[in-house]
Amino acid sequence: MNYINIVTIGLTGTLLTACMSAQEHRQDVGAGPSTFTLGMVQSSVQKGMPQDQVVAFLGSPNIVTTDEHGNESWVYDKISSEAAHSSSSGGGGLIFFGGQKSAGAYETSQKTLTVMIKFDHLKRVQSLNYHQSKF
Repeated sequence: MNYINIVTIGLTGTLLTACMSAQEHRQDVGAGPSTFTLGMVQSSVQKGMPQDQVVAFLGSPNIVTTDEHGNESWVYDKISSEAAHSSSSGGGGLIFFGGQKSAGAYETSQKTLTVMIKFDHLKRVQSLNYHQSKF
């Protein structure tokens, strides 16, 4: 009889700790460091900084354009998507007594960060503009 109680307690503990919500899963998956954030741009790119230092901090730009005076503008455009799915089922009694239950959740989101850096004729940062969104 004691053996059955020990097995029951062990299985119950295992089932309860194995459940994870979609939000908890998303936090675990998204817990890694991001290599390109608005905070990183704001703290590392300063007016007057030379182009080679900008590349060292942010990497190569996605788009490079020049104006009528030959001054360059660089655009960094980053898009990330996240998806989390969670489902669970279980029962506290016999199936024909309504003890079987199931639930699920699915969530997606997208983040965009666009950074535009204009350089002067000395190839130094003249201005920094950005736009960030999440939906």
